[in-house]
Amino acid sequence: MENQQQNQVIGGSKRIVALTESPLPSNNDHHIEHQKHGWKNFFAYVGPGFLVSLAYLDPGNLETDLQAGANHRYELLWVILIGLIFALIIQSLAANLGVSTGKHLSELCRAEYPVFVKYCLWLLAEVAVIAADIPEVIGTAFALNILFHIPVWAGVLCTGVSTLLFIGLQRYGVRKLELLIAILVFVMAACFFGEMSYVKPPANELFKGMFIPKLNGDGATADAIALLGALVMPHNLFLHSALVLSRKIPNSVRGINDACKFFLIESGFALFVSFLINVAVVSVSGTVCGADNLSDQNKESCSDITLNSASFLLKNVLGKSSSTVYAIALLASGQSSTITGTYAGQFIMQGFLDLKMKTWLRNLFTRLIAITPSLVVSIIGGPSGAGRLIIIASMILSFELPFALIPLLKFSSSSTKLGPHKNSIYIIVISWILGLGIIGINIYYLSTAFVGWLISNSLPKFGNVLIGIVVFPLMAIYILAVIYLMFRKDTVVTYVDPIKDDHMENGTNNMELVDRVPYREDLADIPLPQ
Repeated sequence: MENQQQNQVIGGSKRIVALTESPLPSNNDHHIEHQKHGWKNFFAYVGPGFLVSLAYLDPGNLETDLQAGANHRYELLWVILIGLIFALIIQSLAANLGVSTGKHLSELCRAEYPVFVKYCLWLLAEVAVIAADIPEVIGTAFALNILFHIPVWAGVLCTGVSTLLFIGLQRYGVRKLELLIAILVFVMAACFFGEMSYVKPPANELFKGMFIPKLNGDGATADAIALLGALVMPHNLFLHSALVLSRKIPNSVRGINDACKFFLIESGFALFVSFLINVAVVSVSGTVCGADNLSDQNKESCSDITLNSASFLLKNVLGKSSSTVYAIALLASGQSSTITGTYAGQFIMQGFLDLKMKTWLRNLFTRLIAITPSLVVSIIGGPSGAGRLIIIASMILSFELPFALIPLLKFSSSSTKLGPHKNSIYIIVISWILGLGIIGINIYYLSTAFVGWLISNSLPKFGNVLIGIVVFPLMAIYILAVIYLMFRKDTVVTYVDPIKDDHMENGTNNMELVDRVPYREDLADIPLPQ
């Protein structure tokens, strides 16, 4: 007998099942296999949600949290609450999409949309990955500035070396690297929790800020959009839908339902921890900067707070070592963005273009593009300018969100994509209301901020006219693109019925195939966490 293995493609889908010539399991074996579908199997699914949640603790989040607290105290905590509830919903939708179809979001976009739209979505997704990498570059530069007192622009150049460090550490195992970074990030979180217990922010003010929406004061709308952009990142949707494919999910109704449930629980726990950390950072920043007995030096730091100057917030807990501990944790926080950005970039390129890049090359490609604006701004504007660039990058992510979110919402609500696993009517309504709310806020801010700038700037009238001629059509194209994605009817059917646990077909008991798992050969060269 030849060949120990043959590939069977189920119903024409890209789910590939490995069949061996080993004897078929007995009925007793089926009972044992089915027991594995219970809660004991939960830990086999842990990983993707925690990896994605690290992106919610990157330097972009820390910067926007610090500025929100310093500028508005606790008034924008409701944005973090809504943002992370929405993040939980859409991250679970992304995971369900990958589990139910055996394909990730960018692959489904390639299958569904015309060539021109596909390439536009790919370019926008790449821009999102680069925008997410900018805070990592600047955060690493700030950490090096605090530790070794080198200029911020020199630290930006050194971030190219951190790519090589990332690649070197990967050889010891991706999971070990993830664990190290998670430990360092949570060390910083522990410091903020310790500081929070020391400064004791008023509980009633915290709850008011969390449950009563307000946008008072100058720049509140801009800070709220930056917070949302840092929390709900478009490239994370592509990432999560692909990472779940690294888990061995039985190709059965029960197997898919169990996997969706386990991924939801894992994401919920990971994002709840992220929520607590983000609330702690905002609370500490708001309490310290809002204190009546603030020293002149700290007042100056609070008036223009950046990642580079925020270590003073932890002095009550850590004393003189606050800057060192803060810088090391900031360095780790930055590397979390490197991990998620690298994986997301690989899946985006593979899904949209069917191209693959080596990990180090993909990481270097993204990093070199992200270094350019960071270097220019840090040379011209110094640490303050670099800090503002993080806010701008977060706002870009917020404006980019519809071009990943709308396809996800449409695909996950479509029976042609998910069959019986499509969203319930309640999830459809809630997710679309939140999604349209964020899109509406973005469009409102984009138009009003630009018109306000045109009215108040000191440029000659001719210059304003030229800028208006360029920008207003771009704004119209943005709105039309969003409308097109929303109302275009999906036509491509990608859903394939999984094997029924208790169904007999062609005289063969399909229970025999329940635990024969899908395997993505085309993703084998991407080093997924195991």
